[in-house]
Amino acid sequence: MNPSPILSVEGLTVDFLSDAAPLRAVDNVSFAVAPGETLCILGESGSGKSVSSSTILDILDCPPAEIVAGRIVFEGRDMGTLGPAERRDINGRRIAMIFQDPLAHLNPVYTVGWQICEVFETHGVCRGEEARRRAVELLGHVGIAEPASRMDQYPHEFSGGQRQRIMIAMAIALKPSLLIADEPTTALDVSVQAQILDLLRDLQREFGMALILITHDLEVAASMADRIVVMKAGKIVEQGPAREVFTAPQHDYTRKLMSALPAEPAAGADRRSKSERGETLLVVKGLTKTYELPKSMFGKARSLLAVEDVSFSVSQGETLGIVGESGSGKSTVARMLLRLNEPTAGQAFYRGQDIFALDPSEMLALRRKVQMVFQDPYGSMNPRMDVFTIISEPWLIHKDILPKAQWRARVAELLELVGLQPDCMGRHIHQFSGGQRQRIAIARALASDPELLVCDEAVSALDVSIQAQVIDLLADLRNRLGLSYIFITHDLPIVRHFADRIIVMRNGRIVESAPTESLFGSPKAEYTRMLLAAVPQPKWSR
Repeated sequence: MNPSPILSVEGLTVDFLSDAAPLRAVDNVSFAVAPGETLCILGESGSGKSVSSSTILDILDCPPAEIVAGRIVFEGRDMGTLGPAERRDINGRRIAMIFQDPLAHLNPVYTVGWQICEVFETHGVCRGEEARRRAVELLGHVGIAEPASRMDQYPHEFSGGQRQRIMIAMAIALKPSLLIADEPTTALDVSVQAQILDLLRDLQREFGMALILITHDLEVAASMADRIVVMKAGKIVEQGPAREVFTAPQHDYTRKLMSALPAEPAAGADRRSKSERGETLLVVKGLTKTYELPKSMFGKARSLLAVEDVSFSVSQGETLGIVGESGSGKSTVARMLLRLNEPTAGQAFYRGQDIFALDPSEMLALRRKVQMVFQDPYGSMNPRMDVFTIISEPWLIHKDILPKAQWRARVAELLELVGLQPDCMGRHIHQFSGGQRQRIAIARALASDPELLVCDEAVSALDVSIQAQVIDLLADLRNRLGLSYIFITHDLPIVRHFADRIIVMRNGRIVESAPTESLFGSPKAEYTRMLLAAVPQPKWSR
């Protein structure tokens, strides 16, 4: 234990109440963090990382959660003895948190500027124009372009990575002494991830801020951590200095995690297709999307060119990777292919059918063959439905897929395919971790037996060991069923092991397209070289 910690967690034990016996989510967890120190908490989805951090801020729902034992001491004060007013003064001002799922934690009916200003106003720091000025500075500080004009936009008008940057701006607004970051770079591409990590380092140096970083990304942990805590099934299995844990892990589980660190493709690690390509499924020509923005204060019309002249094709059994910074147009391309957004110009043909000319009944038939796994699993599934209803919903829409008598058995099979237990089909989405929600989303996409799966950051919320399992699953389904993938990701090591070809996008345009090994071995575009150079390096080797 650090002799002078700013935060000390001692023997924390948390149960979740259920119809059966209580489920122990956190079991006798103890750790501490000192001013200016970075403590990284590693572990699989559901290991208790986020529950531990939520308990520190007193934002765990009780019930169904119950704090059975333990003590949390912050700046010498026992947090369990504080009243609501005292806790409210600490939360946000002295301890702040960056949540894993920005869309679920930003209010959709208020502009992002209003929500940042609220932080200053709630704590009585400043109001009005002064609050707005500081909010604009914060947005610019975390890398939002044109912050003054984007202040008045809503969360849905930003990409996933941009929403995460807005969350970070809100968290650092009052310069807290402890920042808890729950997967803060999950939705970010490597270049923006590098900027955010540099920003967190700068804030620590400037203010002596302590940082608890919860992450599944071993490279991020290695680049940031002074000390590491490794959790499994609610317990700490190992903790110590970061370099020792990474280079000489003592526990079997820690060794398993470290073995999942991305590396050069090797025998058994390459998950690219081994079979010959089949017929061409999808042909995209000159795809373009322009958004009309609200008029400026002088009445001048404005527009945003999100995607410009994008062309590519996908063959049966092929995996096409699309990489690029947040806001580069990757997700917009995917949404246009499923007609969730209508294009401004261009064509897309699926098995010779013009997607943009299909009537609603024809489009319904196409969506059975082309499915999407969205970046945000919580936002893409109905929280009122249980898991069984969510996964079986495609069979309700496409009645010829499967007889109703077989639904429950097939849902159980799909859950096992994505690494979940069949007995969880009666639970609701809020009862799962972020990574578990993403696996449910993948199971739902597979329910309609698609030919082409569009994966928009489908593994971004998963820890490295589960990432590998899901990629293995997708590769096995491709090889057995002839599935094709459009795989959108910011994780370059993952896409290197999985994609046959890669498209690199920037500012809505394709800057480079090449077979995977050619792109990684000899990238032609300067932007591609910058992306490859932005992969985090261990802290002890810098």
